[in-house]
Amino acid sequence: MKAIVLESAKGVKGGKIQLCFSQVVETESSPSNVLGILNASDERFNQQNPRYAWLTAEPADVKKQFGLDLNLAEGEEVIIGMENPRLADSPETPLNILITETTEGTEWEVANFETRAKRAGKDGDFIMYDGKYIYQRTSVVARVVSKEDHKIFKNTTRQGVTGSSAAISEALS
Repeated sequence: MKAIVLESAKGVKGGKIQLCFSQVVETESSPSNVLGILNASDERFNQQNPRYAWLTAEPADVKKQFGLDLNLAEGEEVIIGMENPRLADSPETPLNILITETTEGTEWEVANFETRAKRAGKDGDFIMYDGKYIYQRTSVVARVVSKEDHKIFKNTTRQGVTGSSAAISEALS
């Protein structure tokens, strides 16, 4: 696993704050990119995008665990950029992002499937499992995470955007 970064914090309702974490995550299903291997000297071919996870927290607990005083007004945001943060209660335990895929979207995800369901690229085909849309959950866990710990569907299929009306109807019902 690559470094996890506590990117930012934003004030949200109820006096809480939302922490944004990022990490380049390698999963068991991450393909070996031969094009990238044959162009290893060219960084344009070896860029991996980080995954993001958000946690809502109490400012007092964030101060206790990370030493950050973040009493932010709702909507106020600060950039943090803390690499490999550790919880004060267990400083020997690394934090990592864990990915879990599901075909059971929340009501909001189903209503916004065009941007929430897994796709092959931003506007690419939908990636389906057993004829259903895939939704990804990211969480921050206090433990070592291996490639095998991520729950990623195998044997998926692609469905073109124009041919997705049946899946849309099923997801909405």
